[in-house]
Formats: sequence, C-alpha cells, structure tokens
Amino acid sequence: MSAPQSQPETASVSSSPDTLLSVTGLTKHFPVNRGIIFRRRVGLVRSVDDVSFDVARGETLGVVGESGCGKTTTARMLVRLIEPTDGQILFDGRDITHLRAGAMRPLRREVQMIFQDPYSSLNPRHTVGAIVGAPWRLQKVKTEKGTKRSVQDLLELVGLNPEHYNRYPHEFSGGQRQRIGIARTLALRPKLIVADEPVSALDVSIQAQVINLLADLQSELGLTYVIIAHDLSVIRHVANRVAVMYLGNLVELADRTELYERPRHPYTVALLSAVPSPEPVRRTADGRGGRRDRIRLVGDVPSPLNPPPACRFHTRCWKAQDVCRTVPPPLAELAPGHMVACHFPENTPASN
Repeated sequence: MSAPQSQPETASVSSSPDTLLSVTGLTKHFPVNRGIIFRRRVGLVRSVDDVSFDVARGETLGVVGESGCGKTTTARMLVRLIEPTDGQILFDGRDITHLRAGAMRPLRREVQMIFQDPYSSLNPRHTVGAIVGAPWRLQKVKTEKGTKRSVQDLLELVGLNPEHYNRYPHEFSGGQRQRIGIARTLALRPKLIVADEPVSALDVSIQAQVINLLADLQSELGLTYVIIAHDLSVIRHVANRVAVMYLGNLVELADRTELYERPRHPYTVALLSAVPSPEPVRRTADGRGGRRDRIRLVGDVPSPLNPPPACRFHTRCWKAQDVCRTVPPPLAELAPGHMVACHFPENTPASN
C-alpha cells in the first residue's frame, strides 16, 4: 500500500462577516458513574470530540453518519439544550458556549430546533393554536394581527388549513404534525434552524414534501439550516455542504457535489456505496460517475466509552496501517474547501 499522503497544515475554521455559526473544538463527554451512595466516576462516553465547522448565512449544512456517531448530541449543543464539555460556539459573532438559561432566552428567538419525532414533540393536550402560538407567549412577543390570525398565517405558510387552529395533534397525520412543528419553529422568525432527522420518522411518500417545504421556506425567509440525517440521499437534495461524522469525530467536510462525486475518507466512500441507485453501473476508471461497488465494513462500531486510539475508523478500514493506530489524522484541506481526516485518503492522484 502507498505511503501516507503528505498532510497540509491542519485547516482551521475562521469566522467571516458572512458566517452565522462558527463551531471550534466542540466536545461533549458524558460521565459514567457507579455506586448508589458513593457515586464514583468509572469512565467517560466520548460522544463528540473536537468538532469544528462554520455555517454561512443562508446556507444549509448537512451532518451525516451512522447512529451513535454524535450527530444529535452536536445538534443539541448548538441550540444549547446540552452544555458542551469543551470548545466554542459563536452565533452571529457572540459566544454562546456557556450562556446561562436567562441569558440564552433572548437568543431563542434566533435559534430554533425541529425535532425528529413529530408525535412526541407536540403536547397532545394542547390545540394547534396553543402549540404554534407558544413561542410568542413564552417570549412575551406581541403580534401585529393577534395570535389567532398570526398562527393561521403560519399554518397556511407550511401548507396546512388555517381552519385547523382548534384541532389537536392526534387528528393529524405524521407529515402534518411535522408541519405543525415547523410552523412553531418559524413563529419567532429565527435566523438559524437546527433540524434533527426532520423526515426520518415519516413515510417515504411524505419525506419529499417536507424536504421541499424546508427548501421553499429557506428561499422565502432567508433561513440558515443545520440538518442532521443518516439518509445521504435526503442530504444530497437539501445541503450546500456536507459534514461526515464517525464515532464523535468529524472525518470529512466538503461541498455537496465534491463530496458525492469524489469522497476522500474511506468511511464516506463506504457510506455512499450503500446508497441505492436505479442504474447499476460501475464507476469509471478515474473514479467518476456511475455507481460505486458496495463496500461492506467489517465489525461493529466501537463503543464511545472506549474508542480506538488515533484514527477511530482504523478498526474497520481496509486501508489501515500502523500509522493509523498511533497518529491521529488531522482534519486537513486536501482540495479547496474539501477537508479530510485520513492518512490514506481516497480519490487522490496517489491513490488512483
């Protein structure tokens, strides 16, 4: 096998005036305790480790990876539902990493979240009017047209009947409930929306409708999205850039087209090889186009309680060598805007 690729200087994430969200070294470790009376720490679940990225205004960043890779934990830290262990979160130039609940309350108007399960994210005892109007009540915001008319406008905006104002969540389908959740998210006209698996709990026939709705709302309202998903085909249709996570680490970050056509991290290559294709055509000799041969990874995902040293993917990687077990690969820019954490990246001149 070829020698490790010469790594350029580790790419650093720097904020610019067009950057709405900047994340640097974001880390979350959950303590594992034993004992009933004398609680003692016996380990740490390394859910997220040293994750860095920027999100520009009006952009959609997709975050993908297997279950348990830290996607949802990252999403919840971004909206400060979980306190980070380390790192920094800058929103619109302001450090919100460790803001207290009182200081974070005004920022809730600008940062909102769409939850995965539309069944559990809505209170079954409240009407649609009460659910969608709750952000105004909690933030003490007065609407120009009054709460009822404003809620009805939001329902119409997301494709629901305004006359459903007095109905309860159980009277709607899963896709309609997710639209109600989206309407609630839009009530305060946020700048950033973090969507955690927004369509994974919906029927396949409904997923495209909700994805198209999110795209239309972004165009109309100038929204910025961070969308968490495990379905790469969904992310391909909505994201401008894609970040790939594995076992708490960010392993690849690139423009959507670049990542899907020339994935460089072996884990990304394996993920894309599993995406169904209606045209069973193998890729050409230069690695472009067509469907990639299915790559079956050996073994299970290691436990975040005891992750492998150095490169966390080396236990399942077909390109792993000794350096992968001893030296952590830096997240480096191997092509303009294409950052990869791998000693032996794919789709490079030396690997072809």
